[in-house]
Amino acid sequence: MSDLATDIDSAVRTVLEEHGRLAVDVASLDAEADLYAAGLTSHASVNVMLALEDAFDVEFPERMLKKATFGSIGSIAAAIAEIQDES
Repeated sequence: MSDLATDIDSAVRTVLEEHGRLAVDVASLDAEADLYAAGLTSHASVNVMLALEDAFDVEFPERMLKKATFGSIGSIAAAIAEIQDES
């Protein structure tokens, strides 16, 4: 994993820890673990999205506003990297 990818992963985990209200320790989750199975609710996913936008100074485009985007740490990190590449 590159330094940038590591930084994104770490920041995503911090946001999930603070806003995700997960039933498990975020640090114990694999990057591809199902966050909804770990306790992420649709309401919490909105809070996570807003916190991610603040943390990364990005805005998720409408095409990314779907459950799959927020389904795992890996999918969130990939979405953020894509948004950052586009700007």
